[in-house]
Amino acid sequence: MNHDLDVISAARNWRVETSPPASPAQVVGELFASDVLTLEELKNRLSKSAYKSLRGTVERGETLDPAIADTVALAMKTWAMEKGATHYTHWFQPLTGATAEKHDSFVSPNGDGGAIATFSGKELIQAEPDASSFPSGGLRATFEARGYTAWDPSSPAFIMRHANGATLCIPTAFASWTGEALDLKTPLLRSVEALNQAVTPALHLFGASLGTRVGSTLGAEQEYFLIAEEFFFRRPDLVMTGRTLFGAQPPRGQELEDHYFGAIPDRVLSFMTDAEQQLYALGIPVKTRHNEVAPGQFEIAPIFEQSNVAADHQQLIMQILRNTARKYGLVALLHEKPFAGVNGSGKHCNWSMGTDAGENLLEPGDTPHENLQFLFFCAAVVKAVDEHQDLLRISVAAANNDHRLGANEAPPAIISIFLGSELTEIFDRLESGQGGRGAEAGLLGLGSPVLPPLPRHAGDRNRTSPFAFTGNKFEFRAVGSSQSISFPITVLNLIVADAVQSLTAELQAQLNRGAGLDAAVGEIVKTTYSKHKRIVFNGDGYSEEWHREAEHERGLLNLRTSLDAIPLLTSPENVELFGKFGVLSERELAARQEIMYDIYFKTVNIEGETTEYIAQTMILPAAAEYLGDLSAVKTPSRALDATATEVAALTDELYDALQTLREQNRETGGEEIHDKAHHVRDHVLPAMKQVRQAADRLEKVVADKHWPLPTYRQLLFVK
Repeated sequence: MNHDLDVISAARNWRVETSPPASPAQVVGELFASDVLTLEELKNRLSKSAYKSLRGTVERGETLDPAIADTVALAMKTWAMEKGATHYTHWFQPLTGATAEKHDSFVSPNGDGGAIATFSGKELIQAEPDASSFPSGGLRATFEARGYTAWDPSSPAFIMRHANGATLCIPTAFASWTGEALDLKTPLLRSVEALNQAVTPALHLFGASLGTRVGSTLGAEQEYFLIAEEFFFRRPDLVMTGRTLFGAQPPRGQELEDHYFGAIPDRVLSFMTDAEQQLYALGIPVKTRHNEVAPGQFEIAPIFEQSNVAADHQQLIMQILRNTARKYGLVALLHEKPFAGVNGSGKHCNWSMGTDAGENLLEPGDTPHENLQFLFFCAAVVKAVDEHQDLLRISVAAANNDHRLGANEAPPAIISIFLGSELTEIFDRLESGQGGRGAEAGLLGLGSPVLPPLPRHAGDRNRTSPFAFTGNKFEFRAVGSSQSISFPITVLNLIVADAVQSLTAELQAQLNRGAGLDAAVGEIVKTTYSKHKRIVFNGDGYSEEWHREAEHERGLLNLRTSLDAIPLLTSPENVELFGKFGVLSERELAARQEIMYDIYFKTVNIEGETTEYIAQTMILPAAAEYLGDLSAVKTPSRALDATATEVAALTDELYDALQTLREQNRETGGEEIHDKAHHVRDHVLPAMKQVRQAADRLEKVVADKHWPLPTYRQLLFVK
């Protein structure tokens, strides 16, 4: 097709619109965090007392002193303007899952016909965007517009550049006039403090200093697809929904397993390099890039950071990927399942917790069987995941992610923990009273004298587990690729805080009764593991046998769709848990539940109407046009007759399915958002599937010149 040639030509000529990459020395040295207002930069711009006060807030969680606001604001404005910024914005994360910003100029009239650059402490600490236009779940009525953004000094300000300038972005929280959190950052910050308050007393029992502060760390692997920009705009489904609602499988997909870790195409590598340099300037420590499993699929991954900063950086990674791809004639797709029948995309969140002295509390060391502190905290995580399977599933619940979870490419919707053979054996030995060490790690011989022996981990990795221990952290693999990681981290912090607090109380009670520390910890680890080991599974999470065992023998939850999980968010147990640690009030929790229902309904409703539009205005006319061509042939043959018969039958099938979809799109299922959400799940999605099945079969028989949509062959393989 001419369109194919045009796109291929554009791919070959992309270089004319790009500039040479910066030198490696610049990337490593001068570039990293050059657009970030770091503490080191502020140290050079603030008085000693102001810097000491701000550092205490950032590093030790001390209450922010309002008296230093004007000083910090002046330093921030001066630095930003030196970087070329003309405007500033309070950058926040509303409950849409995206980010939001309202830009204000530094320039103000001076009363003498001129203008000066101003930025006060008051403007730094607080701004007032319109709260009525963001999701609130009933916390705010439409006419109640007042909302506030509040500066978060624990996440550094940064510069976002565009073609004609730059903007100072100040990370903030977002709350209503009545004080409820309207964002994802506020509960995350609350959960970090809850984890600190719960874990610090436990560390003191293990002999840590009183000054120790605990936080969580996170590194999120981001998977995404790249497709040619021109193909994207010729697919209304991709433009409207982010995924293909139609598309027959090409003869070749990912069967040859040749794309994973393969050589990165030149244009894609140039895009990656450009994006990475922008991320370096923003202080985002991206480490890894590679081809993923599916054709056209890729991954970028940073190393771990403090979880609040990591959540902000994840939002920036998605924004940079989308913006930069367009410079190279590409579009970055972050949807969890943009192509049916092809590997979907996740965002694997590598979570741990550590002290302000740099100690990773989930680091086993060389002898995990002797490391009682590690086993104590690991047992707490096992307890947390078992007791709060529902919350972990809810934290990744979304219509987009439902297409991915449970398929043979992603973790099942059943939550379980993979510990690996060595760690599982250690726990099993403790439970049985044997103690001692399990399988030795040893060395792995590679069968050639020229290759060095490699240290072998005693536990293998398990890609089918939704929550896997990977050496010194847990990898939460069920998070969706387009999702903000803030709520999953909030849940992880919260449930582990609850478990650690409970086990610490048990430990303190035993110590008060005269038990030795080693004996008391050993007993707690033993009983905790024995009670919660049903959640540990090291086998194939994709197998039907596991699903039967998990649900019927172990009693684990199998919340197959988001609408199975969302109602549990406001269960009495969860309301009590969130309230106990001050992370979310009952009112804030109920609001989030309403928003989850609302977003689910709207997502599927948009998909249903887009499916109807494409089938009615593009695919049916294409089939009719092809039938007209076949009927116009003056020398018919059995092959033409058979083709015409097949096309006519499939066209009728598509038409009938389309009528059903049209009826379901016009039904609501009720007035309440819960009823509407269940209607689109139970009726619109099945109707869409029937329309797609007929259309995809038509795609395989209608002449290529008549087919109105770029095919999977083009979308996945033209780079």
